[in-house]
Amino acid sequence: MALFELTLVLLLIAVALTAVSRWLEVPYPSLLALAGAGLAFLPGAPMIEIDPELALALFIAPVLLDAAYDTSLRDLKRYRLSLALLALGAVVFTTVAVAVVGWKMAGLPIAAAIALGAIVAPPDAVAASAVLGQFKVPHRITAILQGESLLNDATALLIYRISVSATIGAVMLKDAVPVILLSTVGSVAAGYLFGRISLIALTRIEDAASSTVVQFAGTFAVWIVADKIGLSAIITIVVYAITIARTAPRRISARRRVSTYSVWESAVFVLNVLAFVLMGLQARSIVGRLSGEGQGDAFLFAATVLAVVIAARLVWVLGYVAVMRRFARFDGEDQRRDAPTFRGAVLVGWCGMRGLVTLVAAFALPTGFPGRDPIVLAAFAVVLGTLVMQGMSLKTLLRRLNFERDTTIDREVAQARVAIMQAALDVLSRKTSAAAAVVREQYEAQRLVAENPEDAQAATEYDRLRLYAIKRQRDTLEELRRNGTIGDEAYHRLEEEIDWSELAASPAGRFQPLTT
Repeated sequence: MALFELTLVLLLIAVALTAVSRWLEVPYPSLLALAGAGLAFLPGAPMIEIDPELALALFIAPVLLDAAYDTSLRDLKRYRLSLALLALGAVVFTTVAVAVVGWKMAGLPIAAAIALGAIVAPPDAVAASAVLGQFKVPHRITAILQGESLLNDATALLIYRISVSATIGAVMLKDAVPVILLSTVGSVAAGYLFGRISLIALTRIEDAASSTVVQFAGTFAVWIVADKIGLSAIITIVVYAITIARTAPRRISARRRVSTYSVWESAVFVLNVLAFVLMGLQARSIVGRLSGEGQGDAFLFAATVLAVVIAARLVWVLGYVAVMRRFARFDGEDQRRDAPTFRGAVLVGWCGMRGLVTLVAAFALPTGFPGRDPIVLAAFAVVLGTLVMQGMSLKTLLRRLNFERDTTIDREVAQARVAIMQAALDVLSRKTSAAAAVVREQYEAQRLVAENPEDAQAATEYDRLRLYAIKRQRDTLEELRRNGTIGDEAYHRLEEEIDWSELAASPAGRFQPLTT
């Protein structure tokens, strides 16, 4: 079967697996990983190789920008100590632990062993978020996991770049510290500069399609330029996305924003599917090259790396939480109350599923890299093992931990919604027309609903009536096209108007995807 045809089939299977994951209440990446692994045993599957530089730019850049765009700077500042201990400390600790195994057990060169450690070190919060959102766990935990998932990629891939360069002789490990410092500072400055330039371009574009194309092209361009001039493409993209996210909402129209969000969500989903397709196809070719005792040794090595990755994260998280709680005993009552708990540490430690970054970093190893086949096989084992073992057991663990249902976001939504509805009422108070009176009544109804933190985004009586009327409008529009009164062009223009009316009348938040 040709690669293109296989990819189309896998995309449709992925859609079905997403529905199954919701039914089973397990992360959809876990099922994608199993499907990808199944490709390794599919007769007639094509053997493919992907250019290392293309792999990083194609898969990491848009996915990282999508994650960084939604990052809360407030939460990054509030939980900066925990984030630093995870995004820096846990990544380095895991990298060192895995590197020792790679050096001692597989005989890898030191730099190549460090590259393996960096590949499998960064967890991905996508799988965890799909389950955590159903249980309303403490906001502190979800904020830390999402922030860590963003920042640890930068740490891991910076170590990865340096170790790969050292392995092929492009740089010496002893020169790593100044390279890291220069790369970090330069990347932050470049990301901010690129973000401001991008905002200037985006504010001058009117149609949604062009705006989306420019956003994708700009993302890849920022990655490529940063990489070409020796900066950290990861850090540059993160700063670039955060810069845009803090300013763009007031400069980009609602129409373009709705369209862009839909396209990015679909693109990230497709990239995840393609990554797992490549995982299966690459695993098939690697297993084919390994034979006899070498195959058994490679699988044993992969299983050992998986065990070390899981254990290293648990040891690190439980260890630093124990230290933080010990110091919190000497602080005031507020600090003791906000100190991390061991229940939270167990959850954070178990939410160490690896995903897209690990897969792509493994793909991106140059051909002929020392120990490439066992390294890539170990990376695949870590992704598959953590997504299946940890991802599918996460729901059971959450029930055992029995966290109180967190309402932090619900309260914030209620507070802010009341404020913005009151702002609308205040500005309309000077209007005396009959139309203004009707609009004021609608805003007043929304403000009253918003005062309930349990469901601050519920539909008002006005919303329900409008949705009831819109259904009748759609029926009439269909009948007008069916009997030939209007053509398709008029039909689609009116359909778009009704769509926007339905979006405006539907309860806010009902169009959020389940995985974010």
